[in-house]
Amino acid sequence: MDLGLAGKVAVVTGGSVGIGLAVAKGFAAEGVDVLIVARDTARLDAAQAEIAAVGGGRVAAVVSDVGTAAGCDAVIAAVQQTFGGVDILFNNAGTGSNETIAEADDAKWQYYWDLHVMAAVRLARGLTPLMAKRGGGVILNNASICAAQPLWYEPIYNVTKAALVMLSKTMSTEFIKDNIRVNAINPGFVLTPDWIKTAKQLTADTGGDWQGYIDTLAKDNAPIGRFATPAEIADFVVFLCSARSSYSVGSTYFVDGGMLKTI
Repeated sequence: MDLGLAGKVAVVTGGSVGIGLAVAKGFAAEGVDVLIVARDTARLDAAQAEIAAVGGGRVAAVVSDVGTAAGCDAVIAAVQQTFGGVDILFNNAGTGSNETIAEADDAKWQYYWDLHVMAAVRLARGLTPLMAKRGGGVILNNASICAAQPLWYEPIYNVTKAALVMLSKTMSTEFIKDNIRVNAINPGFVLTPDWIKTAKQLTADTGGDWQGYIDTLAKDNAPIGRFATPAEIADFVVFLCSARSSYSVGSTYFVDGGMLKTI
């Protein structure tokens, strides 16, 4: 199926690893020019080379912390300078948390709010005018199944991802007048380095069998019985950002192997 993406320009935050890297590779394979964003220079350089090896679209990278206003400004400037505009924004930068409400301080709440919510606000504010000039575009926000079905050990993550889903819905009604479609995805268990880090933290006091923890978690919670690969999520993301999903506006899609327990 021709997705009609060749020649488009996409910004992928958190693009050096996991879902972001897989999505950037998926875009490149479709002929999309991609700007990947991350904080770690060495990891970003490696990711850029890996995406370039896919062929197809051009790939550029910018070292930036989108959890800050200055970091978002740097991304907006970089895509203008490098590609002259943008058609797609995949807000993917984020990370899991591990705390209790009683013990987490204000600074931790603020950090996750800025990373998961304000980054999407700031980038949309700066990039939607560029999309409008090109006739429209797509914003896809990567939230989480935890936005609707929370995990007990990460209340801050649960709350900020739920806010991102509501932000997506609100954005969709505001930006569609400029032919900018906004949607969100709620992935379930995806085997990313961040998940492995969390599993190691949670098993540190009980022998460190993080792989066993991952396997048990999937079997106990997801009917499919396993974690998704980043590439499986990327295939869905690339489709949602294409003209083949042109009537999809303001929706949130669960990509969770059946994990969600409600309708």
